[in-house]
Amino acid sequence: MEKTTSFQSLVSTLEDPRQQSKVLYPLDEILLLLLCGVVSGCDSFVDVAEYGTEKLNFLRRLSDFQHGIPSHDTLSAVFRALDPEPFNALFAQWAGELSGRIDGRVVAVDGKTVRGSKAGGTTPLHLISAYCDDLGLVLGQRASAHKKNEIKDIPKLLDLLYLKGAIVTTDAMGCQRSIARKIRDKGADYVLALKGNQGSLCEDVSLWFEEREHDNTESLQTVDGDKGRIETRRYTQCEDMGWLRERHPDWAGLTSIGRVISTREADGKTTMQTRYFISSLPLDVKRFARAVRSHWGIENRLHWVLDMTFRDDDSRVRKDQAPKNFAVIKHMAMNLLNKAKDKKSLRVMRKKAGWNNRFLLQVLAV
Repeated sequence: MEKTTSFQSLVSTLEDPRQQSKVLYPLDEILLLLLCGVVSGCDSFVDVAEYGTEKLNFLRRLSDFQHGIPSHDTLSAVFRALDPEPFNALFAQWAGELSGRIDGRVVAVDGKTVRGSKAGGTTPLHLISAYCDDLGLVLGQRASAHKKNEIKDIPKLLDLLYLKGAIVTTDAMGCQRSIARKIRDKGADYVLALKGNQGSLCEDVSLWFEEREHDNTESLQTVDGDKGRIETRRYTQCEDMGWLRERHPDWAGLTSIGRVISTREADGKTTMQTRYFISSLPLDVKRFARAVRSHWGIENRLHWVLDMTFRDDDSRVRKDQAPKNFAVIKHMAMNLLNKAKDKKSLRVMRKKAGWNNRFLLQVLAV
């Protein structure tokens, strides 16, 4: 049989939710089938079952598939019952092996609501992901009841990850004392977006920047332009933080504050936005700017790709635990495709994997 990935050996640790005396299709083969199918362009259990039927001879090069391919109803039933917690932990372990060294890299943490997962009176799945833009890899995920629950669930996601030496970024929802402490406990630094949800902290930081020039401050300006649009960003970082730590002593590792003023010129109009950040990073404005810019990658190169390439918001995988588990498979597929480093788009790579067995094996073997 062909070599695929360490994923196949890892899944053997998962507990099969089915009554073992009635199991016809092994769990590891179901997961392998789903992974191959989603890499190859499948977006539903119906797609995967049809794909498996057409590719059975090829799939038998990867595993026995003694009883052939399970129906889409069987695939759905297994994913509805499979416990997502150990599956998430397995995914984080696998992604950690795939990513290699993480120190010095930026890991963005953010949530996304999967609109298509809403069924009946249930709320849609809200998924928090940890994404490394440098590598193009999802490092971990965790389902949350809704956006407001991110405060409690982000630390649980971070517990799954190896982060020593990394820089973790969040939006303002993640700017919490408990999250800053968790990041520092994991041996990582943080750059957290700051808004009014932290009371006087945001006001103190904004007034500090507005009042006067300060010592221990660095600034950097960047200009980007495309199709008649010009965007200028001025980054400022300040390390003179003794006064702020006295007023807000509960923020673990607080070392610097940052400000980004963005000016956008397009269609004859100019708009300006000012954002503030707190950080455990020492004074190095280039490093601070890279962390801020890298955080946008989770929106532009993860959430957007899931919507446009993996049809996330059109998904009809809705019942019980199936949306959470199918999200793991999507993230695995995306990681493998990004790691393969083909010059084509992920959309084209998925089609190519469906057409070309040799290319699919290359993707699985990364």
